[in-house]
Amino acid sequence: MTLVSADFAFRQDRYRAWRYFIRDVLLRSLAFHLLAKVEVRGFDHIPLSGGTIVLFNHIDAIDPVVILGVVRPRFAVPMSKVENFSLPIFGTLMKRWGAYPVHRDRTDKQAVQNTISLTEQGHLVLIAPEGTRSPALIRGKDGAAFAAVRTGATIVPAAIDGTPALLSNLKRLRRTPITITFGRAFRFNAQGDVPRQALTVMTDEAMYRLAALLPPERRGVYSDLDKATTKTLEFLPYTPFAS
Repeated sequence: MTLVSADFAFRQDRYRAWRYFIRDVLLRSLAFHLLAKVEVRGFDHIPLSGGTIVLFNHIDAIDPVVILGVVRPRFAVPMSKVENFSLPIFGTLMKRWGAYPVHRDRTDKQAVQNTISLTEQGHLVLIAPEGTRSPALIRGKDGAAFAAVRTGATIVPAAIDGTPALLSNLKRLRRTPITITFGRAFRFNAQGDVPRQALTVMTDEAMYRLAALLPPERRGVYSDLDKATTKTLEFLPYTPFAS
């Protein structure tokens, strides 16, 4: 199934009107006032420009949608499992936003290439490195690290919590408190082709940065923060801006 064209990364402006409508009207003006109370921390760790990959923990189906609603003034381009594009309403909105698919049952070279192309063109990409939902972190896959090393993209970890309670609170007509915490931005200190073992080290170091932003019960296989290292990471200077 072809969901994006060969020049997908070069034609992001065609999605702009729909992105404004979904983010500013459907999410920020409606959903965030009626359904959820979203608290954002560390927002100004997100660079205002340049190829960037936001890595988030995936605990509920709604997680990426909430993150899309808080990121501004830039738009995030999400990678999403291919099955989501066939869903009624949600699938249509994903296509209108300009999300791109990934096949989770195999190494999806096209999804990786889309990530590379987007970051090379200076876009911000949203990826769940675990590749599936889990209440606590599982081992991250190397695809995001591979793309970041190839392009020199900035990595921003984003920890989300509270979304699993959304459905039960909705039945009680209650707003759900949701927190999103963005961590310090970094890049990997190598570029080009690196051995698979080195990619795994990079992925683990990035995942520990994400784990450190989460409550202990969400850290999973990255619970022991004493094992975290930063030998492959170069942290960007912190230059806060008005959000």
